Amino acid sequence: MIDAQNTPTFRQFLGVFARIGCLSFGGPAGQIALIHRELIDERQWLEEGPFLRALNFCHLLPGPEAQQLATYIGWRMFGLRGGLAAGLLFIIPGALVMLALSLLYVQATGLAGFEAAMAGVKAAVIAIVVQALIRIARRALKTRAQVLLAIAAFVALFLFDLPFPIVIAVAALVGMLTGKTVDHASTSPSASTSASTMFGQSIRAVLIGCLLWAAPVALIFATLGPDHVLAHVATFFSKLAVVTFGGAYAVLAYMAQAAVQDMGWLSAGQMADGLGLAETTPGPLILVTQFVGFLGAWNAPAPFTPTIAAILASIIVLWVTFVPCFIWIFAFAPWIERLEHARRLHAALAGVTAAVVGVIANLALWFALHVLFTRVTPFSAGPIHTQLPDVSSFDPVAALLAAGAMILMLRFNRGPVTVLGLAVLASVALRLVLG
Repeated sequence: MIDAQNTPTFRQFLGVFARIGCLSFGGPAGQIALIHRELIDERQWLEEGPFLRALNFCHLLPGPEAQQLATYIGWRMFGLRGGLAAGLLFIIPGALVMLALSLLYVQATGLAGFEAAMAGVKAAVIAIVVQALIRIARRALKTRAQVLLAIAAFVALFLFDLPFPIVIAVAALVGMLTGKTVDHASTSPSASTSASTMFGQSIRAVLIGCLLWAAPVALIFATLGPDHVLAHVATFFSKLAVVTFGGAYAVLAYMAQAAVQDMGWLSAGQMADGLGLAETTPGPLILVTQFVGFLGAWNAPAPFTPTIAAILASIIVLWVTFVPCFIWIFAFAPWIERLEHARRLHAALAGVTAAVVGVIANLALWFALHVLFTRVTPFSAGPIHTQLPDVSSFDPVAALLAAGAMILMLRFNRGPVTVLGLAVLASVALRLVLG
């Protein structure tokens, strides 16, 4: 996979991945393009074919595909130390920025100017999610069956409030049973390592990884008890880590509703603020989970101070979210050439990707209801369990800001950071004018 004439030293490798980690804005598409440019176009450290096969492999895994691609490339170039270094350097810069923004957020909440700025963030988030919905729908919905699967996922979540993991599991099963399969044999070279050797490597990676994953969770349960907020944070985000198929936007709907409605860790508005802040940081968008855990512990810190509890929650969220990402890579990377032939696996993934369109549509509508209306109430009638807005609580300023953000993103193709900045400025100006 490495061009022998351009083999880097480990120090050079660290410098490039540190650069990637600090510049990885723009979501997975932009991050993958950045990795490609840095490693293939500019330095010729990798070849195109193995890079694309690695990318296809990472799309099969739960978790942020760009971070896992970086981890896999590091593993192929320098083994275990390379995988750990590349994966961590992709996460750490964004995690530090997200922690700083979370601390700033809780300190500034309640200030008039800050509230106006966050109103702009919330409005821009609607446009950001709608753009993600359109982009993913164009890529994922190729057949009538996939369109129907997306609609079914939306209905199951928005009208019937079915659990997200069940929706994803059913979508994978439907995709496996009904989807068209493609033979990838022509694009994948034969694997030379024996199956028994690869199986042993995978088992060791899973056992060691799971022990590391569970150790801090067990420590929290032993010292603080199962009812402490840190225990709830560790448990919830551990579950979330294994169902994050389809990218961050897919799991956001599940996380937002659970964290807001079930856990009561934060409000719907704060959830939108967190997503907006995550869009402005480098690294994977799933770092929004750090903000959610931070606020959950901030609001119920005993026996710690709010700051200490929130920082501890941020650390545990990062741990239980990203350790599984390393487990998937180190366990399954030896099988990458053979997984290219797993046609039914690709069909199942196509089903999940189609359902993700419905999941993101549910997220977009959920955000829109809570941003454009100040009062949203639960509604139940037989098997239907959903939320309806109080029409009298419609916020025209929020609607105007959201419409402007939508035009900037969909008509003029402006990036999320630019749109967020303009929405914040417009919101502050409007609130000053309108009083």
